[in-house]
Amino acid sequence: MTKRTAAKYKIDRRMGENIWGRPKSPVNRREYGPGQHGQRRKGKLSDFGLQLRAKQKLKGYYGDLTEKQFKRIYIEAARVKGDTGENLIGLLERRLDAVVYRAKFVPTVFAARQFVNHGHVRVNGKKVNIPSYRVKEGDVIEVRDRSKQNVAVLEAVQLAERDVPEYIEADHSKMTATFIRTPGLGDVPYPVMMEPNLVIEYYAQN
Repeated sequence: MTKRTAAKYKIDRRMGENIWGRPKSPVNRREYGPGQHGQRRKGKLSDFGLQLRAKQKLKGYYGDLTEKQFKRIYIEAARVKGDTGENLIGLLERRLDAVVYRAKFVPTVFAARQFVNHGHVRVNGKKVNIPSYRVKEGDVIEVRDRSKQNVAVLEAVQLAERDVPEYIEADHSKMTATFIRTPGLGDVPYPVMMEPNLVIEYYAQN
């Protein structure tokens, strides 16, 4: 499992945005950054600064992926036909931990990574414990029987702060979810604006 380099609340503070839309986010109380210089007035960001911020925000949203992981996904997105930004979002949303999070089996994307890692999830009946495993359209993801009564799972299902998106069909009575189709940017319920076009520009120029 990749080491999480920053606490999830710190990512919110650093970005100055509640990127997961959580009620407990510190940004709801203080919109300035962390640390003793966090309240200083920020200057206008350069083009590079905007691109870097867009990359950090998208990378942080998916559980603060490592730079190596994220760049690998970008390279793959650029290689596939079509809009690279849309391809990037589609590849990120096909990660098993992202699907587990979207299906509301867990409360956070960080919990999703741990949940998959600890062997609580099956894909088409087989145990998969790799968070970056890429699901395909039509794949059925389910919580293994022994984990269906897990307190965190039961609480996550009841969360009112987010809904299961249309590209995933979830049955919470059976704790199963079917990945219907690969989404585009407009399909993904991000609580804040994501700008994959700026991420593409960042990598194209650096």
